[in-house]
Amino acid sequence: MKLAFVCTEKLPSPAIRGGAIQIMIDGISPYLSSNNDLSIFSITDPQLPDHEIRDNVHYLRFPRKNYSDLVKSELARHEFDLVHVFNRPVYLSQYKAASPKSHFVLSLHNEMFSPNKISSQMGHAAIGSVDKIMTVSRYISETVVSRFPEAESKLEIVYSGIDLGLFHPSWTIEGKKIRDTLRHKCHLEDKKVILFVGRLNPAKGPHLLIKAMKQIIEDYPNAVLVIAGGKWFSDNGMNQYVHYLRKLAKPLGNHVFFMGYVPSQHIPDLFAMADLFVCSSQWQEPLARVQYEAMAAGIPIITTNRGGNSEVVTHKQNGLVLNNYQSSGAFADAIDFLFSNGYAAKMMAHNGRKQAASLHQFSQVAKRLESVYLRACQTHEESSTNFQAENLF
Repeated sequence: MKLAFVCTEKLPSPAIRGGAIQIMIDGISPYLSSNNDLSIFSITDPQLPDHEIRDNVHYLRFPRKNYSDLVKSELARHEFDLVHVFNRPVYLSQYKAASPKSHFVLSLHNEMFSPNKISSQMGHAAIGSVDKIMTVSRYISETVVSRFPEAESKLEIVYSGIDLGLFHPSWTIEGKKIRDTLRHKCHLEDKKVILFVGRLNPAKGPHLLIKAMKQIIEDYPNAVLVIAGGKWFSDNGMNQYVHYLRKLAKPLGNHVFFMGYVPSQHIPDLFAMADLFVCSSQWQEPLARVQYEAMAAGIPIITTNRGGNSEVVTHKQNGLVLNNYQSSGAFADAIDFLFSNGYAAKMMAHNGRKQAASLHQFSQVAKRLESVYLRACQTHEESSTNFQAENLF
């Protein structure tokens, strides 16, 4: 199959600047390119050429300005069997017009069919332009159907995944080596390490974890909150909220450690270093990929019952799911539970690793995508046959 991926205009592919979509594309591309002629469209970056073939994948990169128009022109020049558009339904009807013989699928990683993202008219047009719509969670599917009921027959949930081989639980020889090395480097040898990984903005909730540390260190004076992330992808600059976090953490001294932005290739080591991971999302999270990473690393998870988070984290099986997500005290109590119940924490960690291995590897995600692609082509052919039949009578 001649297959095209159309990334968003936010970040380049491969994921040299991070990004959940870009990381997923990096993970599935080796499997899909072995059976398909794969081209990936993304934005330009100073560190990457505009065109290259890497690992049997064609990369075409265009300036952010007029990105959709340049993609449209490229689609018109090539006849792809199937075009997979990531997270941008607003451009679908344009892309379809440029390549009318191609099958189209859309994957949604956020609430891109909400009124503030797409008009009713464009939403209906987008749904009419695709054969299948994949979502990263059941939650995202429900947000689409609530506004556009006609999309229901085209929707399929395809959860994201991880490269299991990059993550080494602390109970393995390699995991212990990584854990000890990084803890020594960060002066955390004898600490209880709580890990947060994500962009630093109020929707991600790191301020609540800093507030929770005031209660935690009363019972666990060797506890440290490690915050990995910047104000934006690959951006360690300051803004009002980052300044607020630093001010909030200052009285806690060495109990809060800001690592700044960490490139995606180093993220697995951070999980190996930690004792538990907290996803403190305050917004309706589509489904945070850091939870897959924590499971793969074999550490227990604390997450919020927001959006799709609880679809992969099951309360007291591979982590704790908080309903009282706006309370710093609720986070403190959950952290205390895991620290004071070693057997339960260990059980959750092992369950998470098993779940990641059995359900969430990139090789499995790629197979699910290929299955959706096949059904998309079949649906398109059946629709065309029905249309022709209707016009015969």
